[in-house]
Amino acid sequence: MCRKVVRKGIMKKNLLLAVVLCFLLTPIVASGIEPAAGVKVTTLLKTPESWNGVPIVYPQGTAELTGLLVEIAPGGETGWHSHAVPSFAFVLEGILEIGLNDGRTKRIQAGEALAEVVDTLHNGRNVGDRPVKIVVFYAGVEGMER
Repeated sequence: MCRKVVRKGIMKKNLLLAVVLCFLLTPIVASGIEPAAGVKVTTLLKTPESWNGVPIVYPQGTAELTGLLVEIAPGGETGWHSHAVPSFAFVLEGILEIGLNDGRTKRIQAGEALAEVVDTLHNGRNVGDRPVKIVVFYAGVEGMER
């Protein structure tokens, strides 16, 4: 009887040791998409602050992501507006100039990205001769305006 108890204890220790060794010797799976044959990964933007230098703060509540395709005709403007939540914009086509009330501006063109300003009035204006196409992703919460 005693031998069975000792044997079970040794088996449990060996099993635990085997599990720990497997964990340590197994390559760690990376989160996200990693470069591999036939896969190219390019970071478009990685920043803790919006383009005007203000730190990004996520709203509290049940998360809700929204993605939009925004198209602005040559000479067109978004009109003065603000966003209550952090957002990320990527320009697919054209040249967009974003202006703030204090006179600061930022120009972005096809292939460029930015973290939009939050709770700050701004106006987007197409300064090119072809339509601007922008993909915008908002990191908000349910029931909150973007």
